Amino acid sequence: MFIGAQPAHSSQRLSLVGVEAPGTAQLFVTCIVDAFYPQVGRAVVDVLESRGVAVEFPEYQTCCGQPAFNAGHRKEARAMAAHTVKVLDATDGPIVVPSGSCAAMIIDHYAGLLGDDEELAAAARRVGARVREFTQFVVDDLGVDELTSSASGPVTFHPSCHGLRHLGLGGYGERVLDQVGVERKPLVAADECCGFGGLFAVEMPEISGALMDTKIDHVEATGAGTLVGYDMSCLMHLAGGMRRRGTPVDVRHIAEILTDEDES
Repeated sequence: MFIGAQPAHSSQRLSLVGVEAPGTAQLFVTCIVDAFYPQVGRAVVDVLESRGVAVEFPEYQTCCGQPAFNAGHRKEARAMAAHTVKVLDATDGPIVVPSGSCAAMIIDHYAGLLGDDEELAAAARRVGARVREFTQFVVDDLGVDELTSSASGPVTFHPSCHGLRHLGLGGYGERVLDQVGVERKPLVAADECCGFGGLFAVEMPEISGALMDTKIDHVEATGAGTLVGYDMSCLMHLAGGMRRRGTPVDVRHIAEILTDEDES
């Protein structure tokens, strides 16, 4: 992902199945997925294509600007927001984001950041209205009846704060897991923060670590072999803590455990 001099409307089609699809979706893949967990982006594409959705990747997308925004660097965040809006507003269809935090940044903050430019602010509102977090798109736009899971053994689900509190996605991930028939172990205090919180983990490491330890205690208590979530930033934080602790729990984005029936 990068900001280039090429036209913002350029879009690259990913791995299409060669059949007429009922619709097209844009993949906004996020920085963490792009840089550290590309398999999550591929899994999102696989799931959507298995349901007949043509997935497009606006190739000049870059960071949504959330780290700069959270650090108080509004000028830099505004520049990234303006670029992202121009790239995405030139596309069609829902914009699927495998992250509640990045989706919330676009939906909740872009119009305000760009409020000094009426045209950009209007574009930000158009883009925000099209953004769907991955599980939200699966449940509300596609339906989960035909999905299956590759997960073996019990799993537990951690819903991240932005998805819960900004996007109102309480129950979405759990509904997907229950529908595909995995054995889901309830997570005590699932709605409590894992301790990551972006810059919070850097600025207040003791508090962040204490919250993480409590969350990992609860994960261990479930007896599940896999921890599933929809935000790789939170999952990366927890995976690191469990690795240092020696906790033998696999960590997966929810898209990674959803497969077409023929592949399960």
